[in-house]
Amino acid sequence: MEKLRVAAYCRVSTDKDDQVNSLASQNQYFSEYINAHEDWILKGIYYDEGISGTQTKKRNGFNAMIDEALRGGIDLILTKEVSRFARNTVDTLSYTRKLKEAGVGVMFTIDNIDTRDCDGELRLTLMASIAQEESRKTSERVKWGQKRRMEQGVVFGRDLLGYYVKDGKLYINEEEAAIVRAIFHKYTNEGKGTYVIARELEADGIRPKRVKRWSNTVILRVLRNEKYVGDLCQKKTFTPDYLTHAKKYNRGEEDMVYLYNHHEPIISRDLWNRTQAELQRRSPSSEQRMKHSNRYWCSGKLYCGRCGSHYVSRVKRLKNGEQYKAWRCYEAANYGQPKERRGERVGCCNSHINDKALLACMRFLITHIKVNYGTLRSEIINDIKSLHAQTHQEAGRINGQIEALKEKKKKLIDLMLEGTLSKKDLTEQMAWYDEQIGDLERSLEKALENDKIRDRQTEDREHYIAALDEILSFDSENQELYREVLEKMVIVDNVVDVYLKCLPFAARLTVRSSGRGKSYVTEIEKMELINVQ
Repeated sequence: MEKLRVAAYCRVSTDKDDQVNSLASQNQYFSEYINAHEDWILKGIYYDEGISGTQTKKRNGFNAMIDEALRGGIDLILTKEVSRFARNTVDTLSYTRKLKEAGVGVMFTIDNIDTRDCDGELRLTLMASIAQEESRKTSERVKWGQKRRMEQGVVFGRDLLGYYVKDGKLYINEEEAAIVRAIFHKYTNEGKGTYVIARELEADGIRPKRVKRWSNTVILRVLRNEKYVGDLCQKKTFTPDYLTHAKKYNRGEEDMVYLYNHHEPIISRDLWNRTQAELQRRSPSSEQRMKHSNRYWCSGKLYCGRCGSHYVSRVKRLKNGEQYKAWRCYEAANYGQPKERRGERVGCCNSHINDKALLACMRFLITHIKVNYGTLRSEIINDIKSLHAQTHQEAGRINGQIEALKEKKKKLIDLMLEGTLSKKDLTEQMAWYDEQIGDLERSLEKALENDKIRDRQTEDREHYIAALDEILSFDSENQELYREVLEKMVIVDNVVDVYLKCLPFAARLTVRSSGRGKSYVTEIEKMELINVQ
């Protein structure tokens, strides 16, 4: 009789001594367990080091085991309990179902669950849900504990320019502190800008921390960091989802922890206050920033085909009074020709291009696009008409999910009466379902409100159609149109690759230009299509 090929999976501590002991212990445990079955043979033990079970993306051992099983190299997978396999219910069920379809079973030895049994998935669903809920509670406890320690002054984070972190405390790095003081002095006392300060530090051969080179963004980050005046602000980022562990900037979602005079400062309180006032004075309003970042129709959409940097605008006044506007590669504009500078490659040899040449490319391309406007108009109108039905489908879908959860709650009571589920597990699972139902009911309220809004919008369908006709009869000289349809341009000397949002291909245009000011002339010598797949 052919023996069953069995693998085992475990997660172990990141501590090296604990890891060795745990691996040896689990090796022995699984070896004895498998050897007790004459028709089994051990194919190997897969493990991951101290990685959370709430997600599988970074668990290399787990993923290698799944790949081997799906390739047909494993017949059965053993793990001690559901929480070791995954604490995410969706992942647990998804992977066990994939494995089952491939003829591979999963056995949880302590939980006494075997996915090959007829009731295996039901019992696994309950245990996986409980494991996920336990993971959520653990996450909440850890976050609560971290916040209490933050309030006590314990520093969570890594070294920064001017300080190093040791045992939860900040200590001054005197060599780097001199750089911090120089940055504040240059900006506030000497009135220099962030770009100028960055260039001066680069020219002096001073290296920044954790980034390749100084920039205005790096300088601003220093000037706004409260740690340099001796204060400590923590929870600037937070983790909204304990399953993905993805961090987000805290913009008021959670309370920050701010402690005054927490550690030894690098700059005085007076200099700090004057710096913050100066930052406020020089900072443009949000409206001005938006206007600057979208000043031109192609702002932020031009790229160098040689080094990959952005193109920046350069404007100058000619002797005849005309304004001459061109675009240059950022590396070429700041560093000139390519060169080695303190071990790094800087500069670029790409040439500049006139703004009128780029406009000519867009004008030529827009007028040569073959579009069936009648078909396009009909498709958009049909989309508008289907909007009403789609929104009501969303409310129906949420209602269905709520009813399904209510049915599961009823089944839990039956399981408890049968003795399959304890009262404690019932209480915890009921609470979890109630939380899910509460979230869905709030989503349902939003969906119903959106339905009302869309109902009013669909009543104005004729206004949409009139606006659509106006849009489709566009002017090929309209720079606002260029801004909307342009995805990006990639430039190498006089060759421009144009990518439009509305096309599945790009156009490569070769331009020939001459003259300046009003007499500037651009001709499109050649155009060819590029497959962007």
